[in-house]
Amino acid sequence: MKIIVTGATGLVGSALVPSLIADGHSVTCLVRGDNENPPHPGTTAARWNPETGTIDAAALEGHDAAVHLAGENVAEGRWTDEKKKRIRDSREKGTRLIAETLAQLSDRPQVLACASAIGYYGNRGAEVLDENSSSGKDFLSEVCRAWEAAADPARAAGIRVVHLRIGVVLSDEGGALAKMLTPFKMGAGGKIGSGAQYMSWVALDDVVSAIKHALGDESLKGPVNVVGPRPATNAEFTKALGEVLGRPTLFSVPAFAARLAFGEMADALLLSSTRVEPKRLQSAQFKFAHPQLDGALRHVLKK
Repeated sequence: MKIIVTGATGLVGSALVPSLIADGHSVTCLVRGDNENPPHPGTTAARWNPETGTIDAAALEGHDAAVHLAGENVAEGRWTDEKKKRIRDSREKGTRLIAETLAQLSDRPQVLACASAIGYYGNRGAEVLDENSSSGKDFLSEVCRAWEAAADPARAAGIRVVHLRIGVVLSDEGGALAKMLTPFKMGAGGKIGSGAQYMSWVALDDVVSAIKHALGDESLKGPVNVVGPRPATNAEFTKALGEVLGRPTLFSVPAFAARLAFGEMADALLLSSTRVEPKRLQSAQFKFAHPQLDGALRHVLKK
């Protein structure tokens, strides 16, 4: 297949693109800035800028599929009003630009897989959530609703749109786990708040496989939860990570301390509880390579 990818240098994109190339697909990466070189060997580059609404539409003709992963990193820096605007605008404007552009092509792709997040569901305690569950009421829930709605032009043009509601991605290359490694390796790791909040995690390899599955399985459309089948509480995750690293996990971060350090982001990313199951992936016969937390941690940390 010929596949368009945005966000090709991010955590997921950096793993997805080489995997697609290895499978024999042709990949066009949408890139920003002055560097016109493709971000990965064996790919081609096309220009776009969601902030200005510019995109090289002609370079996107004749592709079979598109994967849209680009967006401002939600876990970098405090959530000032300016940061929150960048988070929302990068997702809404970027998705609308790619969706409108694909819809107007004469030879448009059959499927658009757009990143979203389990933040769609908000803080829901121990409630078991699937793709039919309602959205939450916090900032990230609002962002996810706008993010997914921005793909409507592609949907209206007959393109199959998949919203990849991705959970906490496990990788030592970036994301939440990479940030945890230093304190845990120093023996200073521990649970956050009560530790009862659920973390719906997924190994990076399984994210890549789920995206490729979504591109090829015509039964998948709309929201698809990209999470492992066994979510863990923060306390369970802490214990498992400590055991894999062979380090104690005696320390803990009280909720008030997390809020002092990170502000609103602490409630949304560290203290929020989202217990999500991958119902549609499982119904589509998707097989997780790393369904167990201990095995997933040992795999990504090469232990």
